Amino acid sequence: MHRYRSHTCGALREADIGQEIRLSGWCHRIRDHGGLLFIDLRDHYGMTQCVVDPDSKAFGLAEKLRAEWVVKIDGKVRRRPEGTDNPELPTGTVEIFINEIEVLGEAGELPMPVFGDQEYPEEIRLKYRFLDLRREKLHQNIMTRGAIVDSMRLRMKKAGFFEFQTPILTASSPEGARDFLVPSRIHPGKFYALPQAPQQYKQLLMMSGFDRYFQIAPCFRDEDPRADRLPGEFYQLDLEMSFVTQEDVFAAMEPVITGVFEEFANGKPVTKKWPRIPFAESLRKYGTDKPDLRNPLVMQDVSEHFRGSGFKVFARMLEDATNQVWAIPGPGGGSRAFCDRMNSWAQGEGQPGLGYIMWREGGEGAGPLANNIGPERTAAIRDQLGLKEGDAAFFVAGDPSKFWKFAGLARTKLGEELNLIDKDRFELAWIVDFPMYEYNEEDKKVDFSHNPFSMPQGGLEALETQDPLTIKAFQYDIACNGYEIASGGIRNHRPQAMVKAFEIAGYGEETVIERFGGMYRAFQYGAPPHGGMAAGVDRIVMLLCGTNNLREISLFPMNQRAEDLLMGAPSEVSLKQLRELHIRLNLPQN
Repeated sequence: MHRYRSHTCGALREADIGQEIRLSGWCHRIRDHGGLLFIDLRDHYGMTQCVVDPDSKAFGLAEKLRAEWVVKIDGKVRRRPEGTDNPELPTGTVEIFINEIEVLGEAGELPMPVFGDQEYPEEIRLKYRFLDLRREKLHQNIMTRGAIVDSMRLRMKKAGFFEFQTPILTASSPEGARDFLVPSRIHPGKFYALPQAPQQYKQLLMMSGFDRYFQIAPCFRDEDPRADRLPGEFYQLDLEMSFVTQEDVFAAMEPVITGVFEEFANGKPVTKKWPRIPFAESLRKYGTDKPDLRNPLVMQDVSEHFRGSGFKVFARMLEDATNQVWAIPGPGGGSRAFCDRMNSWAQGEGQPGLGYIMWREGGEGAGPLANNIGPERTAAIRDQLGLKEGDAAFFVAGDPSKFWKFAGLARTKLGEELNLIDKDRFELAWIVDFPMYEYNEEDKKVDFSHNPFSMPQGGLEALETQDPLTIKAFQYDIACNGYEIASGGIRNHRPQAMVKAFEIAGYGEETVIERFGGMYRAFQYGAPPHGGMAAGVDRIVMLLCGTNNLREISLFPMNQRAEDLLMGAPSEVSLKQLRELHIRLNLPQN
């Protein structure tokens, strides 16, 4: 018999009754039932109930066992007594009568229990992540992650993509976030950067004639952490295709992503045919460029009903042609208490309030706004929004470019408060027609709004003749349940157009050559039209595992301060290491 086990803790069934077997694993739970000791033995594969009585030579040692001790157990498989089966366990009809126990590894007093799903402070969970990962839910999430990545890889290969690995040490480039820099020992004063994405390399692969590339790529960005973005590093399904239009990318990737979701959705419905929503329309209807389409609420422009009305606050605003009034329907929200609660919530978000109209029995409007604009306008708003008695509408006014984000938050809040969001489905959509540029208020200049390597709609002619802020790009995102899970574009593969695009954002040709020299050179020697995207592996896994925190699907994540509490990173290094790298520290004064 094998030194440690003849079976795993998830393998035994009724067919094994009568066999002498050997198991090794962790003591998950130990129960004393009037002289009989029950040990639930756990390993990666499952759990088996083991039992020992006072007549067994192993009983004395069994009494000393504690939670999470690692033990080897020899014994005989027998059927559980009638009425004690556990249908939730695959091994739930059998148990092991213990003949012998060997302790393979003792465990000290646990800083957190492995048994059960109770919440523990994040600091404890991350410092003792090896214990946290033994817990059933997190352990299963990690296994699901691996299965999802396998599915992505298989589907991409079936779709004709080839897997390549691009370099980790590369050159610094402005892609919208801070680089992690790596000092060069051999070249004093110079630095490598960890890639924010394999963007340039995958485009160079298209220059090299490989046609269809993908990889499960690690990416590194020195950004402030948040719940839906891991600090430091993340993984993406990165891909690029040659001789394609935007439609070709959609046709290739929609079945891949849909298929992954359907495979791991546990029966929850998944969008079959994804809608295409222009960026501007998404902001107007949903107040976000990553709409949660499970929420049925759609905002509408109701400016005409307030223009010249008795509600002077809105009427005066609308004298400026840039201002609008948007309405967010609130079906079932037509009570004073609910409307006042939404108004208080808005004030908590830093807004002056949230105007509303309620429709009472008989369809009559009520509330300060209704009183000011009169029954005819109130009825027109109700009809436009398709509302009825017992419903309400909430209003946001001003310059839409300044209030759309708050309007989107209000739509989400209403959907949640009124229980309108179907949590048991996955709604996917393409968001298209992103603006190529945006105005950077902080730097008072035109800047790229998305990916600087994207092809502008209209090409070089648009760059030379249009107001930059009106140019749309062949850029697209995938939104799912309120998260952006992928982003991509058709690339600007013409050198002249690439230089012009960067000039508009304030980068001269010299800067383009300096920062993107490899790709710029490649474009001079026959560049095929190409495009692609990158899907966030972590966010997709997070959605499919039913959590809203990436730490619940990652092996060894950092905390909110970008610290690895388990390994003690970032850490100080020795003076010898610094001297080898020709670095002297200039630390901030406390």
